[in-house]
Amino acid sequence: MNQVIQPSVQRIARPIHLRPSDHGREMSLEDWEQATEEPGYRYELVRGRLEVSAEPDVPHDDDAHWLADLLCEYRKRRPKIIGKVSEHARVYLPDLLAPTCLEPDIAVFREKTRSLAAARRKWKFLSAILVVEVLSPDTAKKDLERNVPLYLQVPSIREYWIVDSRQHLDQPKLIVCRRRGKRWLKPIEVAFGETYETKLLRGFKLIVDPNQAI
Repeated sequence: MNQVIQPSVQRIARPIHLRPSDHGREMSLEDWEQATEEPGYRYELVRGRLEVSAEPDVPHDDDAHWLADLLCEYRKRRPKIIGKVSEHARVYLPDLLAPTCLEPDIAVFREKTRSLAAARRKWKFLSAILVVEVLSPDTAKKDLERNVPLYLQVPSIREYWIVDSRQHLDQPKLIVCRRRGKRWLKPIEVAFGETYETKLLRGFKLIVDPNQAI
C-alpha cells in the first residue's frame, strides 16, 4: 500500500503584543520591530530591553506641536538644510550587540524621504541631525539622564533640544546639548522669551515662547 505523505505546514509566528507589564523584557530588534502595541504607551528598545512609558498629556503635546510647526515652516524655506521633520520617528543607535531604538518627540532629518527608493524609506536608514524631547513629570529622568549619552552615540545628531515646562506650564525653557566631536559641550539654557540661534539651521531664530503661536 502506498503511503500518503502530507505536505509540511510551516507555522508563522504571530507578532508579540506589547503591554505596559512587558517593561524590562528582553527583546531582539526583529521582535520589537514586528510587535503590536497596546495603545496609550510609548515602547522603546534600550540596550536590548523594552522600556515602557505613558503617552504624554495635552501640555506636552502642545509644546511638541509648537516646535514641530516652526521646524516645518523652516523646512519649507530651507529645503536644502532640512528634508523631513517628524513627531513619530524612530532613531536607531549603531549597536548590534545590544539593540537600541528611541522615539523622540521630534526628529529632524537631512534626507528628503520622497526622493528615496521605497526600500530605503525606513527609519533605520535615515540620519537625524536634531532630536527634541519635551519633558513631562513622568519622563523627565529619561530625557535628562538616559537619553543624553544615548543620543551622543548617533554620529549624525548634532544637537539635542529639551523643552522644560515643569516649573511654569506655559513658560518653558530650552536646554540645548551641542556636539563637539564625541562629546556634548556644556548645555545651554535658554530662558522663556529669549531667542536661540544655531549654526545647524542657518537663519532659524527660535523665540522660546509657545504662546506666540496661539
